Amino acid sequence: MGRLFGTDGVRGVANADLTCETAYRLGQAGARVLASSVHRPTILVGRDTRISGEMLEAALVAGICSQGARPVLLGVLPTPGIAYLTRLYDADAGVVISASHNSVECNGIKFFDKTGCKLPDEVEDRIEALVNGDPAGNLPTGIAVGRPVRQINAQRQYIEFLKGTASCRLDGLHVVLDCANGAASQIAPRALEALGATVRAFYHEPDGTNINENCGSTHPVRLQELVCELGADAGLAFDGDADRLIAVDGRGQLVDGDKIMAICAAHLHRLGRLRRDTLVTTVMSNMGLEIALREKGISCVRTKVGDRYVLEKMLAEGYSLGGEQSGHIIFLEHNTTGDGIMTAIQLLCIMAEAKQPLAQLAQIMRALPQATVNARLPENKREAFAQDAEIAARIAALADKYSGKGRTLVRLSGTEPLARVMIEGPEQREIEADAYALARFIQERMA
Repeated sequence: MGRLFGTDGVRGVANADLTCETAYRLGQAGARVLASSVHRPTILVGRDTRISGEMLEAALVAGICSQGARPVLLGVLPTPGIAYLTRLYDADAGVVISASHNSVECNGIKFFDKTGCKLPDEVEDRIEALVNGDPAGNLPTGIAVGRPVRQINAQRQYIEFLKGTASCRLDGLHVVLDCANGAASQIAPRALEALGATVRAFYHEPDGTNINENCGSTHPVRLQELVCELGADAGLAFDGDADRLIAVDGRGQLVDGDKIMAICAAHLHRLGRLRRDTLVTTVMSNMGLEIALREKGISCVRTKVGDRYVLEKMLAEGYSLGGEQSGHIIFLEHNTTGDGIMTAIQLLCIMAEAKQPLAQLAQIMRALPQATVNARLPENKREAFAQDAEIAARIAALADKYSGKGRTLVRLSGTEPLARVMIEGPEQREIEADAYALARFIQERMA
């Protein structure tokens, strides 16, 4: 069995890469590692709406029960909701069955510890070692075997939490939602309506097969059209597990995670609530974000890609706001992971309190032209890619070319067999040509 954990848990094609046997062994190993010192540990289990979710849930829960632990089934719930409820219920761990923004054939399993934080690499390594070895250990019998229970109030409790993060009412704001036919489908409309917003929801009728299908935060084109057609103040697009947000202003223009972070960082800075006057983001954020915040007296600290690395930096150094260009944004005073619905509430509250349209707020930063191109790699070539001298030379040449006027970043995806090529520079056409050429060279060389 190869490497399981990527940047966001275990991912793969359900019933092929991510099998029921793997889910069962992950349930066993996770229960042993995360709750080894507790007599009858409690582990929360939630999922998104994709068709394979219940199948993998059954296998995972069987593994947890085989260790004598008590799984609490939350049903369909956003990833950040599970992080929050893990703390609220004083559970020993939480597990999410979701592949986030990926298409329906994929699924994933990711763990939270008892504080609602994603696991550090070393804890994932311990779980993986058990999965690859002997995850069962000494199995309990008789009344010591675990038994699952269902929690029917999970959605309501999470909605109450979301409402409690709002600093004002949203009366008078007209918003359009794209719920990605995912975990936000019921919760986001209810939460925003309860705060007074006028809500038109789309892609909020999941059938198990339509999650992220030409919709959601990675496919916002129809949302852009709907905002203009309906004359809304803003559009809000979530992904399948609702831990990220991409917004659309009243003119139909995209407001990505970088701009949302800039707006929120500047707002919290004005209120004296941005700890250490710093935003934590990843190497993928646009240089324009750094430039804009520097002018406001705000520093940027970068981490490698993955919101769990952002969180680790925030916890280690005492920061309160961080996130990713993709829309994972962490408000640490409220939650321990990216939360798309909560981010939407914070953004709308800033609009309401500032009495400014989103288009005006988004002018806080001007993004440098950016091009990102993926090069597909064979699964067995990741190590060869990292050690290839000719690829390294091509990357170095581009880094020299854009030194002082942009930047070049090439990294391996943690969730897919891809090398991601990103270039920022002064001219869009030029950086796109260079990014495509480098990606094509990498793909051909690794074929």
